[in-house]
Amino acid sequence: MSEYQVLARKYRPQTFAEVLGQDAIVTTLKNAIKYKRLAHGYLFCGSRGTGKTTLARVFAKALNCQAPSVDFEPCNTCSSCREITSGHSLDVMEIDGASHRGIDDIRQINENVGYTPSCGHYKIYIIDEVHMLTKEAFNALLKTLEEPPPKVKFFFATTEPHKVLPTILSRCQRFNLNRIPVEEIIRKLKSIAQDLDVTIEDDAVRLLAIRADGGLRDAESLLDQIIAFNEGAISVKTIADVLGIMPKDQLYKLDQAGKDGNIAFAFELAHQIFSEGKDILHFVENLNEHIRNILMVKLSGKEAPFLSLSEAERNQYELSAKLYSQEQCVNILEFLIEAQNQIRYMTSPKIALEALLIRIIRTHQRIPVDFLIKRLVELEEKIGNNTFSAPTETVVNKVIEQAPLSQKLTIEKTESPLPSPIVLKEVVLKKIVSEKASITEDPTPTAADLGIRVKKAVEVKAEKSETTASKAVAEKKVAEKKVVDKVEEVKPITEPPLQSSRYDTILQFAAVELEGVIQKKQIIR
Repeated sequence: MSEYQVLARKYRPQTFAEVLGQDAIVTTLKNAIKYKRLAHGYLFCGSRGTGKTTLARVFAKALNCQAPSVDFEPCNTCSSCREITSGHSLDVMEIDGASHRGIDDIRQINENVGYTPSCGHYKIYIIDEVHMLTKEAFNALLKTLEEPPPKVKFFFATTEPHKVLPTILSRCQRFNLNRIPVEEIIRKLKSIAQDLDVTIEDDAVRLLAIRADGGLRDAESLLDQIIAFNEGAISVKTIADVLGIMPKDQLYKLDQAGKDGNIAFAFELAHQIFSEGKDILHFVENLNEHIRNILMVKLSGKEAPFLSLSEAERNQYELSAKLYSQEQCVNILEFLIEAQNQIRYMTSPKIALEALLIRIIRTHQRIPVDFLIKRLVELEEKIGNNTFSAPTETVVNKVIEQAPLSQKLTIEKTESPLPSPIVLKEVVLKKIVSEKASITEDPTPTAADLGIRVKKAVEVKAEKSETTASKAVAEKKVAEKKVVDKVEEVKPITEPPLQSSRYDTILQFAAVELEGVIQKKQIIR
């Protein structure tokens, strides 16, 4: 029984044509061979699983191949190609920069670099993770890298090129490998599944490709893991169970719960995530991607080419996008990014997740800041232009009727059927004082908000009667001595508002909306 070989190694590219997503780099390397413009140092940079070491090996095989094709592809059948593929070639030496990072290792390379190739055209050193070399090792390699023997080439691979010394970078041709597109990974995974006679749904393949984050090796490793877990056809649910991913149906339900104001759904979803053992950070990442897709659908439509979604998902996101505004999506993305950095350090991740979901749901009921500012500007313009319409007689009569009988004022009839603004304010103010209205968080305007100056009632203490008159007579005398609250003449409603900065007012309204609490400050004059 032969030893099992993982998919990432079994299906590793052996020619330039099999390398995915790096067409520009492949063309450059082929032309260098074709026109004999070979440099002595090459640096391949990129994220994990994009083909850095693979490109270095294929390039080495193409240089030393004994029977290359017309388009300079390695034959993979000659002795040199087979030895390089198996890792036993004497002319192509692969060195792990993480474990051979000292100056002694580089000194050994400098001593052996002068020997001629045994059977190939070039002697090639492939140093993987070259950024792990020490500063002294880099400096020891400088002279050899700048002026190597004619038949010696250096191929470097790294995921962190910023850690490589500038003196090394200046001596190499640098190639930045792209992340492999999702569609390329999907085609590769389908080809592997077909070769292995494995049935897998299209949505499941897409989910694996998205999960790989641009790395083909990651996608192949995930597929290998799923095949080992599942015996039959591979579905989206199978992948969600193995990788601990929350199904997207729950995210769509979260959108609808926000529109309905169903805050209880936040606790239900958080309980499901923890009871099923899902990874909370992965869920937040998926939620971040979900809101990002909604924002892109709102901005560019569901047919945007940069959306990695199936047709069914595009239709569903179009429906979800109608439940959000653009500003709302941006705000949610901002605090989701903050949550990704903070939630891992929380003492109670479940409570933190519940608070996060509640915050997302409540964004549907909050008034946008720009709407409040716009409305405030309109109100200020109306006050400045005196465009407020006079109250109708029905409204005035209703206000007067609601006031207590003891506090009603006599409104003298004038030529106009409506009372003057001052008299109307007196009626309203009389009702407020009589009912002892207190300043609370109620947004109803108070007398101070209307610009009315009220003198505090002067209560005259009634002298107690020393006579033996009846209690009813004494109470009558005390009531006669009470001074009715005196109302000063106030500014007409047509006068400009209180002298305050317009921008301060706008900022106060914006702060109120952001805090989610309406607080009214009492004006004391």
